[in-house]
This record gives sequence, structure tokens and C-alpha cells, in this order.
Amino acid sequence: MIDIYTDGSCIKNPDGPGGWAFCIIENGIDFIMSDGNSCTTNNRMELTAIIEALSSIKPGSECKIYTDSQLCINCATGKWKRKANLDLWVKYNLVSTNKIIQYEWVKGHSGNEYNDLVDSLALREAREY
Repeated sequence: MIDIYTDGSCIKNPDGPGGWAFCIIENGIDFIMSDGNSCTTNNRMELTAIIEALSSIKPGSECKIYTDSQLCINCATGKWKRKANLDLWVKYNLVSTNKIIQYEWVKGHSGNEYNDLVDSLALREAREY
């Protein structure tokens, strides 16, 4: 099982600078990536972090994604209808194919080491844009 922590951030949401980050923990090794966009929303950055993380793991992988975005979890698992960011949901569908994905909600800013890490990286990226 691969553990993945993701987060997104947007300053002056909506249509402000934003950032995303993920950390993949596999076999005791951390792989971290982050980037951003000059004009976005926090929900786009949350979903982009998940898409980028899933793009980084092999087909057939089993993973657990930890996120503080209930919107992403509920839309990804089919509990809620996907009404916005449909372009990103198309990408999500592509990168999630042939992967076994579990989701776990984590409370943001709660002292979780990896959630705090990706939160700080996403905010840093947003500030750089």
C-alpha cells in the first residue's frame, strides 16, 4: 500500500495564485512534488495535487490518499455529483484507471506531519505565483 498526502491552496480564492503539493510514501521513501498556477481556485489545486500524485504511481498500484478536501473525496468516490472542474475530473478518470484507491479525510492544520508538509509546500507555491 502506498500512502499519499495531498493538498492545494489558493490565495484570494477564487482566481488568485494557487499551489498544490503531494508526498508519496512507499517502502520508507518519500517522494515530494509541488507546483502552482497564477490564476486558479483552491478546489482546482486540491484536485490537481491528487491527479499529479496518481500520475506518479504505476498502474496496478494500491494507494491510500490522505486529503483534507471532502469535496475531492466525495466527488471521487461518487457520493457527490461532479459539477465543477470537469476538465480536471476527465484527467482524474484517466490517471485513476487501473489503480486501487482508498481515501481518508484528515483534518487540516491538525499536527499531522505529512499533511502539514504538503500544506506548507502548496502555500509556498501559491505565494511564489
